[in-house]
Amino acid sequence: MADNRAPHIGIALSTSCLFPLGVPETFSTAADLGYDSIEVMVTGNAISQEPDDLRDLIQKYQIPISAIHAPTLLLTQQVWGRAWNKMQMAAKMTKAVGADVIVAHPPFRWQRLYAKNFVHGVREISEQENVKIAVENMYPWSAGGASVQMYSPGWDPTEFDYQWMTWDFSHAAAAGVDSLEYVKKIGNRLGHVHLTDGSGTKVLDEHLRPGYGTQPVAQTLEYLAQQQWNGVVCAEVSTRGARGAVERDEWLYETLQFARRHLGLE
Repeated sequence: MADNRAPHIGIALSTSCLFPLGVPETFSTAADLGYDSIEVMVTGNAISQEPDDLRDLIQKYQIPISAIHAPTLLLTQQVWGRAWNKMQMAAKMTKAVGADVIVAHPPFRWQRLYAKNFVHGVREISEQENVKIAVENMYPWSAGGASVQMYSPGWDPTEFDYQWMTWDFSHAAAAGVDSLEYVKKIGNRLGHVHLTDGSGTKVLDEHLRPGYGTQPVAQTLEYLAQQQWNGVVCAEVSTRGARGAVERDEWLYETLQFARRHLGLE
């Protein structure tokens, strides 16, 4: 799908950043801190699944929703039923709330039929519904000191013929890959970015604040700005370690300022 708008990089706040709080609290925080938009992660929370409720929040806070994160996580397997139904529902919600992109994880290896047709199926729904489905980079898991492939057809989206991809810096750290190198390789198929970081010393998803890990986050954002990339950089950092709402908001504001600085938006 062609996008003929002038190049622009917006900065979004993911509802996952305020977990265990919900979607309304994310809208309120984004409005207070100055974020451009919201990414809604669809979970078991009723508001995250209801376009009418989401449109009410858009109207109330005058902040758009730029992305819908489909319920393809391990903990959201029961939301919206079977795998392809999740993607169809996410596509309909994306259009209903005026968002630009769907973020989707690749299938787990035990979802054999879903995985077998995943690359083609994603493209087909994307074209039928006229939405971007950006498949996210993941990472190998570890069990007993050995690497375990949990995703099929694979955790690395650059190995497959996806139209769009989401790049997550924390996942890149867990996989032991260089984000700048991979973003350059993805090129114009980059549909979305999750702004976070990771230490690279743990085979898990840390979601540190950018600049607190080992990924070249600043350099990658600067590269995207130089390339006049047109998309959204979405903060997806964990704030569960914050000592109260004040420190949580300080972390999220710091993340916003990091993005603005390295995207040249200050």
